[in-house]
Amino acid sequence: MEELSSGGLGGLLLKYSWPALAAMTLNALYAVVDRVFIGRGCGVDAMAGITLVMPIMMLFGAFGVFVGAGHSAALSIKLGEGDRTSCEKLLGQLVAFKLAFFCILPPLIFLNADTVLGWCGADKTTPEAFACAKEYLRIVVVSCLFSHLAFGLSAMQRAEGSPMSSMMCMVIGFGLNIALDPVFIFLFGMGVAGAAWATNIAMAASCVWAFRYYLGGRSAVKLRLSRIGFHRGMVMKPAGIGLAPFLQQLMGALISVSLQLAFTRWIEDPAGRTAQIASLGVFQSVLILVIMPILGCQQGLQPILGYSWGARNYRRVLGALKVGFLATTALCFLAWFIQVVPPFPEWLAAMFVSRDDPALCSLAAHDLRLSNCMLWCISVNIVATTYFQSIGKPMVAIVLSMLRQGLVLLPVIWLLPYIMDDKPFAIWLSMPVSDVLCNLATLPPAFLHLRFLSRVRSRGA
Repeated sequence: MEELSSGGLGGLLLKYSWPALAAMTLNALYAVVDRVFIGRGCGVDAMAGITLVMPIMMLFGAFGVFVGAGHSAALSIKLGEGDRTSCEKLLGQLVAFKLAFFCILPPLIFLNADTVLGWCGADKTTPEAFACAKEYLRIVVVSCLFSHLAFGLSAMQRAEGSPMSSMMCMVIGFGLNIALDPVFIFLFGMGVAGAAWATNIAMAASCVWAFRYYLGGRSAVKLRLSRIGFHRGMVMKPAGIGLAPFLQQLMGALISVSLQLAFTRWIEDPAGRTAQIASLGVFQSVLILVIMPILGCQQGLQPILGYSWGARNYRRVLGALKVGFLATTALCFLAWFIQVVPPFPEWLAAMFVSRDDPALCSLAAHDLRLSNCMLWCISVNIVATTYFQSIGKPMVAIVLSMLRQGLVLLPVIWLLPYIMDDKPFAIWLSMPVSDVLCNLATLPPAFLHLRFLSRVRSRGA
């Protein structure tokens, strides 16, 4: 707590960000590693099948971040206020939410896999791609309980000042996943089912580690059985804070579905649709790799902003905001560079495509360059969303997080193909268009709050 209140901002952001960065990246690599092995070893149909499942997994992730991000941000504020009883209740409530989620959504998805995949456009692809998607989905939903508990408890550990333990939750799971994937997929010949079971086992190991931290007596906030449940007066605040990232993830799932449906709408033959959806899988995998360090930086920035705001140290809030913006801008530029400047796009695409399919590799590299050509400009929107979420202003954060996907990208995906002859080009072009527009729309509220912070700082607040 003393470190959060008075430590050097640059060193503190680095200390909190790099474990969060590593944890977020390793978390993302669960899906990426599956696609590397599946794409290179099982072909385009299997790659497209896993891609078709991604919107459903993003829906699961949206509920996870709704609880995890909201409760961890609220925990940082309560720690800054010195309210340890409320901190314990928040931790117990997070566990209760995770258990309730597992009892509702995963069983519904499992029992209605054909219908749900049909909503994602799977029935318009090749039969082989649809079969792979269904097999993967019905196995991987088993791990939802473990993954949600592991990620939620990991976020709480980071919020209470234990970023290393939070990172280890992801390290252990990722290590098992990358070790088991080739064994199950190739040695046992299980294909996409092997990737799903490897993920399940890895998630269970991460969950065990997360509980070990709290049950071993090392945590600043205690996990007590009597606190596990829903506490009156403590649901709405975390829910309000978590609503912004929840809607952002939910819109991400809708965008993924829209892209898949757009390809099935504008491309006539099933083989061409499947190839574009496989290319979309490469795009999503690479984007995960490059965007997760950016989001990891935001996870490291969040407890610093939240604690300083809770302690009414506005001078420190402004300083942390400036340092966080510089770091995020550098990471955004790096993400743009490696996805646009040759020969990096070709190298990245080759990670997920078999050597026997050069046409798909060339298509994926082209789509990477086009879709990410304006990625360098999104740092203002990302940092502003993190800032308003961290200080307990969820409605502003919700609006900002919805700008790119909900208010711009979603309609553009469907409008551009109507006015351009090259339909796949128009669909991919929608992403850089939305990057520019959402960044411009973020500038007014960002500058308005910067003026407020500068004013209160000048008064010695």
